[in-house]
Amino acid sequence: MITTVVLATCNVHQIPETAQAVADIPDVSEVYSVAGDHDLVIMVRTRTHDDLARVVSEQIAKIEGIERTQTLVAFKVYSRHDVESMFSLGFDEESV
Repeated sequence: MITTVVLATCNVHQIPETAQAVADIPDVSEVYSVAGDHDLVIMVRTRTHDDLARVVSEQIAKIEGIERTQTLVAFKVYSRHDVESMFSLGFDEESV
């Protein structure tokens, strides 16, 4: 699975409609409206790089209201669950 973060700058008057149109794309798992240099943070999860190229170039970038995108491909995912499991000795907290 390829996890990708797409940062999008949008027409400020169309952010809610643009966000919903992006969220309706099947390979988009989440869309966040954010403050800062970008208007939307879009989480895309695809099986192949070809699928990723299709989603970003042919779908997201063509949605009315999207002015510019920046795509960040994740190499490795670190989560609290992953870190906790690395340091676990196999004991349940209840048994200690």
